[in-house]
Amino acid sequence: MEGIARLLMFMGFLLVVIGGLLYVGSRLGFGTLPGDIVIRRGNFTFYFPLVTSLLLSIILTVLLNLLRR
Repeated sequence: MEGIARLLMFMGFLLVVIGGLLYVGSRLGFGTLPGDIVIRRGNFTFYFPLVTSLLLSIILTVLLNLLRR
């Protein structure tokens, strides 16, 4: 049972960290960058964060490569 408890605590901590990063990132304009595709028609909105996804991918690639070394 200890293993499951530690896993749940780690996952909860990870969710809090990810939520905090998303909150801070949205306050700084991350997620509404130029190049993100937004289509609004009537009461339908389609949002595809193309540039945000590319930037996040680059940042995570650099961080994970630094951590692996």
